[in-house]
Amino acid sequence: MAGGASGPALVRAVTAAGGFGFLAAGYKTPDAVAAELTPLRAGGQPFGVNVFVPGQASIDETSFRRYARTIAGEGEPYGLDLGAAELVSDDDHWTDKIDLLLADPVPVVSFTFGMPPAEVVTALRRVGTRVLVTVTSADEARTVGEVDGLVVQSSAAGAHSGTHDPARQLVETRLIDLIPQVRAVTDLPLIAAGGLATPDQVRDVLALGAAAAMVGTALLRTDESGAGQLHKDALADPARTRTVLTRAFTGRLARGLLNGFIERNDAFAPLGYPAIHHLTRPLRAAAAKAGDAERVHLWAGTGYALARTGPVADVVEMLTASL
Repeated sequence: MAGGASGPALVRAVTAAGGFGFLAAGYKTPDAVAAELTPLRAGGQPFGVNVFVPGQASIDETSFRRYARTIAGEGEPYGLDLGAAELVSDDDHWTDKIDLLLADPVPVVSFTFGMPPAEVVTALRRVGTRVLVTVTSADEARTVGEVDGLVVQSSAAGAHSGTHDPARQLVETRLIDLIPQVRAVTDLPLIAAGGLATPDQVRDVLALGAAAAMVGTALLRTDESGAGQLHKDALADPARTRTVLTRAFTGRLARGLLNGFIERNDAFAPLGYPAIHHLTRPLRAAAAKAGDAERVHLWAGTGYALARTGPVADVVEMLTASL
């Protein structure tokens, strides 16, 4: 869970409770990732790191400028001139992060947004790291090369879809249907992800042959979560009744709680990650600081209403109660 929610405290707590924690490397500098790896290594517990696979720049200046003008009014209360923002695209420090993970290996690295180059996978496995890749369909699973397992992510998952093709229209597929579809095309171990929030759901995906169940939103309100209080409170707000898939905040489909920004701008949002992410980032930061939940990304999976407060250990115990 990039952006701060899945930091060292959450990773340690999940692993101590009998799970397997993943540190999010997305949206962080290599130095920041290295600093977070230090206390995790010192603890001696196994853990993983999640990395974004960079894609091709997917928006032209004209489309970017049109959307920047469309959302310009959203920034005015915070003194932001979004209409004049520069088009910024980057690879999230891809090479430096891979170099970091090769120089000082971790037990597992998972990739999302696509299949990493074969030479990267080979290099990581050579230093003893197991490699996982996120897939959202059987077709994507067919194209994955030599890796150690697949994270099978359904459309119910919170935040960004891990689809390899951001232009693809996501098909609403239940996780319990997606797992057999992927199993039919690969013998790799499968990790089930997307909307899991109850013991019965965890039991069901394991019964279908998944080697593990992965949760994110279910942990967002816990004591050890690095999510902001605004986000935590929104998950428990009875006025927020549904999640939607939107490109409005980042230019790439992501699931979050419906709010004013999405309602006003989703219809105009272009395909354009990470340029649109960089465009809205100062707005989201200012809105979060001001407590304005209508202009921030409230990422959440479909099981968000069941997310609970308290220690991570209590949530892990609850989710594994029927095993």
